[in-house]
Amino acid sequence: MLVVVEMSVAKIARFPYSFCIMKQVYLNTFGCQMNVADTDRMELVLFHSGYQRTLEKEDADLILVNTCSIREKAEQKTFSLFGGLRSLKVSNPDLILGLTGCLGQQEGEQLLKRMPYLDFVMGPDQVEGIAQAVDRVRSTGEPFVWTGFDHGKVYSIPELSDDLPRAPGPSAFVNIIKGCDKFCTFCVVPFTRGREKSREPEELFGEIRHLVNRGAKEIILLGQNVNSYGKRGLKNAMPFHELLYRVAEIPGLQRLRFTTSHPNDFTRETIRAYRDLDMLMNHLHLPVQSGNNRVLKAMRRDHTIEEYLDLLAELKSAVPDISLSTDIIVGFPGETDEDFEDTLKVMEEVGYSSSFMFAYSPRPGTPASELPDSVPDETKKRRLQETISLQSRRTEQRGQSFVGKNVAVLIEGKSSKPGYIFKGRNPQYWNVNIRGGESLLRAGATAHVQVEQVSGHSLNGRAIL
Repeated sequence: MLVVVEMSVAKIARFPYSFCIMKQVYLNTFGCQMNVADTDRMELVLFHSGYQRTLEKEDADLILVNTCSIREKAEQKTFSLFGGLRSLKVSNPDLILGLTGCLGQQEGEQLLKRMPYLDFVMGPDQVEGIAQAVDRVRSTGEPFVWTGFDHGKVYSIPELSDDLPRAPGPSAFVNIIKGCDKFCTFCVVPFTRGREKSREPEELFGEIRHLVNRGAKEIILLGQNVNSYGKRGLKNAMPFHELLYRVAEIPGLQRLRFTTSHPNDFTRETIRAYRDLDMLMNHLHLPVQSGNNRVLKAMRRDHTIEEYLDLLAELKSAVPDISLSTDIIVGFPGETDEDFEDTLKVMEEVGYSSSFMFAYSPRPGTPASELPDSVPDETKKRRLQETISLQSRRTEQRGQSFVGKNVAVLIEGKSSKPGYIFKGRNPQYWNVNIRGGESLLRAGATAHVQVEQVSGHSLNGRAIL
């Protein structure tokens, strides 16, 4: 029996944390930092309902997979994972299997038909209701779908007063806005995460203060389009650049970052914030998608490549050591070899330190999916390999500029690279592996590191003590 559920997150009951033996939940996440933050939130809500996280699927009473649908490959990984989970469900009928996130929002009932061993499917707007969803399965034993969007004008993440199940790491994510109003023709985000909604600034300040008091040194502000923060719906309206200045005043905070930005909403005031705020780290992820104006228009990006490059020129003038990253889509419907060459030219001119590069794949329900997919798969693969090769060369060049220099690194934890003790990131968001300092350094400390070599997008060096 399939039940499609419409429930209000505002009516979620709070479950008491008074269990002698906690149940165990296994969590797996696909997709962007927003999905990572959503998974962390579900872990917290479930902790207050008597669950603790396990790294072993076989030990779990509850398995949740938080999914992404932005690329076809992410969907394939999800289905492959669930194929492996089916045997666990067969051997343990009491095990609860839940699929959450963007794929759940997009496919809904179709997922239960494809994977009848699933217990429930939820969309991103139901994150706060995860305990309620699990309780429903325990009570009824019936599978259900819970999607739809919160129709409130403001985005709020209710506070749970008890301590977190674990302290935040040195770097912590904070969602400031959800959804997107851009409706790029290739993108499913407006259909899976809804329209833009911002959180009240005081709620954000309270969360950040709490994280900093619990040990976070760096805060990363998250949103599909962070630059649109505060444009509508807030009781206490505040533009994004002003939010940056206010967050920078919070005592104990050492570093501040944000992602992701959109060229149309990235303002000159935000450039000034980079110049004015020492704690705002010198890295910007600004997706260009294509270097050709005709393709950009077909993508409904609503900016020209000239406007994009002018914006970056102004930013580089104000912040000369800024590090830039981007998203690139190759093989968009109608993209010619000449159009693709324009993208390569932009990559060369900007000199990105890294890029997220994809061959176009149509996403269900998007306007671009109705266009003839005129670029052959072999051509897409060739173009993708060319962009990867170009980016690898530019990354190596950018990395070599750090060799012999001392960089400040926020230590995030232990390094997995043989011969190195710690890992962290420099202000430009490069991974840094550190040797030495094991008796003096720890996670959360800022170390000065002399860079000795480059490996991909990682810098390797020794701690200067």
